[in-house]
Amino acid sequence: MQLEDEIGRFLIDNNLTISTAESCTGGLLSSKLTDVPGSSNYITYNVVTYSNEIKNAVLKVTEYTLENFGAVSPECAREMVQGLKELTGSDICVATTGIAGPGGGTVQKPVGLCYAAVFYKDKINIEKILLDSDIPRKQMKELFANSALMLVKKVLHL
Repeated sequence: MQLEDEIGRFLIDNNLTISTAESCTGGLLSSKLTDVPGSSNYITYNVVTYSNEIKNAVLKVTEYTLENFGAVSPECAREMVQGLKELTGSDICVATTGIAGPGGGTVQKPVGLCYAAVFYKDKINIEKILLDSDIPRKQMKELFANSALMLVKKVLHL
């Protein structure tokens, strides 16, 4: 059984909702969740907030966070899920922010770095994901999205 199927079954069985805010995964996480038949029963809102301006305008990620920590940071991931929770009221909120490459990375924030955050039951869990920078972009996005789903599974104790 795929992760998204397992999560979907849990959401339906427990009458819970989920929303996503994605940057580095570019909608792939949303796509995986909506691939599950019946997903319209639990998906509330999915948004791709690729630019800092949209992270700020839609999710209320502060300019302070973006300027001082950057979009690829645990601080930004935290504010993304907090903003998503305020926007949607979903039971579970998931955010991804990272660098899928190729290029664009630094020594401090290399290509292959992603932060996934899950807001559930008034608690935020953030996971740092660090993949090999040589992984092709499309595969990198797939691995980031799967890592976010694994975090959801872990938070839900599935």
